[in-house]
Amino acid sequence: MRTLDLLLEEKNMTLDELSERTKLPLSRLEAIADGRWTPSPSDRKRIADAFEVEVEQIVWGHNLDPRNVRYRRFGLKEDF
Repeated sequence: MRTLDLLLEEKNMTLDELSERTKLPLSRLEAIADGRWTPSPSDRKRIADAFEVEVEQIVWGHNLDPRNVRYRRFGLKEDF
């Protein structure tokens, strides 16, 4: 299993090129690569097809900084 970043590096592809191949917005692909967006099943298929791999071969992790979770729940506090 490989991350989107690793596949981009292995295929010597930019996010702009991936956007052209998948017809997905560049901003969404940036968010997916940063782990801020989990792609839908259809988006996953389009991305996998662009890399010529199976969907199951890509790690689709969604990362969120715990500090952001706390901020979204409680707001920014002075002693945060």
